[in-house]
Amino acid sequence: MVRKISAAILAGGANKRFNSIIKANIPVGGRKIILRITDTIKDIFDEVIIVTNTPEEFRELDSCFIVRDHFLKVGPLGGIHAALKASSCESVFIFAGDMPFLDKNLIISQIEYFGNAKCDILIPMINKNIEPLHAIYSNRIIGDLENYLNEEQDYAVRAFLRNANVGYLQMDDTEEVRRAFTNINSMNDISGIEKAREVN
Repeated sequence: MVRKISAAILAGGANKRFNSIIKANIPVGGRKIILRITDTIKDIFDEVIIVTNTPEEFRELDSCFIVRDHFLKVGPLGGIHAALKASSCESVFIFAGDMPFLDKNLIISQIEYFGNAKCDILIPMINKNIEPLHAIYSNRIIGDLENYLNEEQDYAVRAFLRNANVGYLQMDDTEEVRRAFTNINSMNDISGIEKAREVN
């Protein structure tokens, strides 16, 4: 178990492309994405936080700490802020709530790298593509993040990262890594995965 880093799942809200169903609760391979995530990370982290403004959707996850956003309508940055504020640890490993194929070994290797890195945020990178919602954020950024959310209008995570102390962990461009970073953007994504029999 990691004691200095919490995990946080950004479970978001209802999505129009999914008939107003919360993506984290959509089944992939017969199992909700949120349960696939928690099953993968439960043995790694002592503390697992779910950030959602519809906590009633996740009552079954009673072992998790469920919190709401403090800043509304600012996208994932609001979820990252809420997770950092709620965490009892020095840093939080942020996971998007629509990533059904997280890889335990990749998560552990990222945590180990962060332990020796001199950065406030560690983001994995495949070639030139970054994954800011499979990343570790230090609570040292809370003040800067709050100032940013209060003062700026561009709420994209990448916009905030421009002036942050960010480190990048280059990942091998392999099928295993790409699968771990798969996120679900439409029902077609799920259909394609299941037709290809890629679910396990």
